[in-house]
Amino acid sequence: MSLQESKEQFEREQTESTEESQEFSAEAPLDSDTLASSSAPESVDVPVEEVTPASADDSDSVDESEAADDVPAGENQVPSPDVTPSPEATEGPAWFVIHCYSGYENKVRHNLEQRIETMGMKDKIFDVVIPTQEEIEVKDGKRRTVERHIFPGYVLVNMQLTEESWYVVRNTPGVTGFVGMGNQPTPLRPEEVSQIIKRMEAEAPTVKVSFKVGERVRIIDGPFNDFRGVVAEIDMERTKVRVLVSFFGRETPVELDFLQVEKS
Repeated sequence: MSLQESKEQFEREQTESTEESQEFSAEAPLDSDTLASSSAPESVDVPVEEVTPASADDSDSVDESEAADDVPAGENQVPSPDVTPSPEATEGPAWFVIHCYSGYENKVRHNLEQRIETMGMKDKIFDVVIPTQEEIEVKDGKRRTVERHIFPGYVLVNMQLTEESWYVVRNTPGVTGFVGMGNQPTPLRPEEVSQIIKRMEAEAPTVKVSFKVGERVRIIDGPFNDFRGVVAEIDMERTKVRVLVSFFGRETPVELDFLQVEKS
């Protein structure tokens, strides 16, 4: 056999072998026994990405960021209790009004004057005044002069408003606050100060009586002593009162002094 014939025969045998293997694979599918008997597949090395565990700081930062997202805006900002809001400073001295409990005006003035002295604030807080006026009080047939507060529960302070002076006044024992809008004290207008001073410097004291027009009173002095009547008119300037007294079956107006009548 020649070399060429041997080569052709070898190619035919290879072709027949390939066709038989294809027919076998089509007609006889692989079952579990065949898989068991077959050789194990070669293992494949799959690269695994190395994962670095998160540190404690990283986990804390994540938790904090998530927690911050859950808190509505503004709620996680808690003001410090040591921070006290202070007002804006004003130019030049002015009269300000502070509020206190009624009946404690003199005590508040005393406390504030002591703080001004001990804290060296005389160059910023100049005067503390309780607006008062003299008043004649008629009671039980007696007349006496008393000093009455014009604005009960309020004290006037003449001061240069700064953060330091505001702090001294605001934290004085007995002071409940400044009169003003929000945290900003409102100074009195010049005409308001003049009116208050005018009332304080009035020479003639006002008269306070316990009866009013239309009320029944009893006469306690004079020719109509122990008579009762109705107040018809009160003259504060002359300290006189006109009373309608009933006698002989008719009402007669009688002019009396405040000391001659009392509330019935």
